[in-house]
Amino acid sequence: MPQARTVNADAVQFGAILRRLREQRGWTLRKLATRSGMSAAYLSIVERGGNVPSLTTVLELIEVLGGDIAEVMRELAAARNRPQR
Repeated sequence: MPQARTVNADAVQFGAILRRLREQRGWTLRKLATRSGMSAAYLSIVERGGNVPSLTTVLELIEVLGGDIAEVMRELAAARNRPQR
């Protein structure tokens, strides 16, 4: 029987941030994929929190989206410090 998959809260939070930044620009997953050189399928997985991307991938995606990496990291850190439900 397959093991239950553990959800990584940081990955879920980063995925939500990534989706928000992409949608704020009016981009589809396909457009982000084309601009970043990554597949739309992979980016969909990242946005759903199903993968913990490498630091290189995080930096590349935020750069392509024109985001502020420091602000993204602050948002991720703040999410870690919020009380769990």
